[in-house]
Amino acid sequence: MEIKRLDHVNVRTNKLDDMVHWYETYLGLKSGWRPDFSFPGAWLYSGDHPMVHLVHVDEECASIQPKIEHFAFTATGYPAFMDKLRANGASGKVVRVPGLPIIQVNVEDCDGNHVHIDFPADET
Repeated sequence: MEIKRLDHVNVRTNKLDDMVHWYETYLGLKSGWRPDFSFPGAWLYSGDHPMVHLVHVDEECASIQPKIEHFAFTATGYPAFMDKLRANGASGKVVRVPGLPIIQVNVEDCDGNHVHIDFPADET
């Protein structure tokens, strides 16, 4: 067996509409088809691939203790992304990855999840 790529991340939230808005606004993902599960949620797509699965829960998610520290996306368009953050009053911590040609922009979604977006260093 050989793992090829991460298929998707599944995030539980009690702020479903806000989370959909955040991922659409900041990351440019688009809401799309989702199976008719017995619980509410949303799938957010990059192209034809559902990258982020959101699941609505009733409880406050601060009480949920996942073991994951962050998830990340590879992207292009660093200047446009930074402009979008600034235009919406948001910020991100920019980090150059030592020894790699990667610039990370570390942000938090509206539920406080750590997400980083990796851009080629030559875009900065």
